Amino acid sequence: MSRKFDHLSLTTNHLIIVILSVGQTFTEKHTLTQDEFNRFAVLSGDDNPIHVDAEFSARTRFGRTVAHGMFLYALVCGVLAKHFPDAMPMSQDLMFPTPSYVGEEITISARVLELNAQTARVETLITRPNGEIGLQGETVLRLR
Repeated sequence: MSRKFDHLSLTTNHLIIVILSVGQTFTEKHTLTQDEFNRFAVLSGDDNPIHVDAEFSARTRFGRTVAHGMFLYALVCGVLAKHFPDAMPMSQDLMFPTPSYVGEEITISARVLELNAQTARVETLITRPNGEIGLQGETVLRLR
């Protein structure tokens, strides 16, 4: 049985109605850039050369700079915020099975796994151009 809920979200001078259903998937594309890696390194304090030094990274098994895992998670958070307005994250599990590289166009997806009037359990994925998974996770959102 597929359950649907109308989720009302109130913001300043706006009423947003979001209809959610189990199996519903939201996807967005994003191309990873070195400038983003550099800015995230400054913001987070994680300036490991694997993320910010192209010459260093070229000499590693990766061959080029790699995205910070938490930067990838921040991109997931943006998709969640856009498609689940006013929802509050209650928990998040993450794994990073393969590295995501500078210049790759990734696909960020969020799929509703379970839904009730108060919460949504959502699978989160970042898929690389070759089909490999760069981020795999699950989050529970409190719906307001």
